[in-house]
Amino acid sequence: MGVGGPGAGEAPYRGDALLGAVLARVLEASHRIAPQELPGLVTGAARSLGLGSAEVYLADLQQRVLVPLPDPELREPPEALDVDSTLAGRAYRTALTETAAGPPEVGWVPLVDGIERVGVLRVGVHVRPGPVLERALALASLATLLLVSKSTFGDVLVRTVRTRPMSLQSELLWAFVPPRTVGTRRVTSSAVLEPAYEVAGDAFDHSLADDLLHLTVVDAMGHDLASGGASAVALAACRSTRRADGTLADIAEAIDTTLTRWIPDRLLTAVIADLDTVTGRLSWVNCGHPPPLLIRAGRVVPGALERQAHPPLGIGGHQRPVPVHQARLQPGDRILVHTDGVTEARSATGQLFGEQRLIDTVVRATAGGHPAPEALRRLMHALLAHRDHHLRDDATVVLVEWHPDR
Repeated sequence: MGVGGPGAGEAPYRGDALLGAVLARVLEASHRIAPQELPGLVTGAARSLGLGSAEVYLADLQQRVLVPLPDPELREPPEALDVDSTLAGRAYRTALTETAAGPPEVGWVPLVDGIERVGVLRVGVHVRPGPVLERALALASLATLLLVSKSTFGDVLVRTVRTRPMSLQSELLWAFVPPRTVGTRRVTSSAVLEPAYEVAGDAFDHSLADDLLHLTVVDAMGHDLASGGASAVALAACRSTRRADGTLADIAEAIDTTLTRWIPDRLLTAVIADLDTVTGRLSWVNCGHPPPLLIRAGRVVPGALERQAHPPLGIGGHQRPVPVHQARLQPGDRILVHTDGVTEARSATGQLFGEQRLIDTVVRATAGGHPAPEALRRLMHALLAHRDHHLRDDATVVLVEWHPDR
């Protein structure tokens, strides 16, 4: 049973001088170690805190298994653990600390970067409320920050979460996309991108600035390196224009102009949006893309965000401005943006996955209390199962939750 975790709302235990001293030593030592030395640093800290042994497990790229971070000190590394059928996987799915009764007693503590799930930390004690729980949560939080910071200048962590080689075009796109989940107390935006190791033309971007959540989903024509290049260029044009205070229409025009000049004859569809996380005002442009879906009170509101779409980007020479649409959300609303590779995926018998199956899968997951990241993980696994784990087209889904009262 979960006993709490990051954001669980439990009042922290106070007055633990040992905790502060150990974490300070870990932070100081972290500046001078290589990524492969992180397991030893975390293990030493766990022992100093009375948490017994410690091992770091990271979720693989497709969130199917939890893979142990290689530890040079271990002759026999632990086995990977299934996300859907193990206690460790439950801690990952729910972001709550779990304890196995044993013997031996083992605690599984979520590793969460902001609200992005990274993996779990295994500790060799029963994790119960009080100083033990606070020490475990604090160590897990610091370990996550170190993992994320070290991943930017080494391949150890990146290779750990991959179960097979990645195509060149996929390598290009994963270098451009942001973390899969971002958010604050008011909003959560989570994304999935498949086929993870062969994706070429789809890409997403989401970012937070002041009270705005910005969202972009693009789908470039084709499934080759030029497709990946078109999507990467689109994200670069989006960010450059956005950071210069450009409007949504400015962003669309910048992408169109850039593609026309540098990658001619490559069309790209896109939804580009801003959500005011205080008022719930949603503004968006749709350039040849499937319309966003509005999920309210556990069901899709038919046609709520359907508007006449602007032509795809990359054609150049548009004679009319890109229209910006607006809608007002209600607390608890969710916005789902997807590429056509999701709904048009066919089973071996030729059956489309379809929009209704997409809606039903997400609604069931959210009705079960699952947050956006877990709802999307389940959706993508359902899609892969529908296609016998072999997608012929890119499939991207972004799910945004507006929860101002949380």
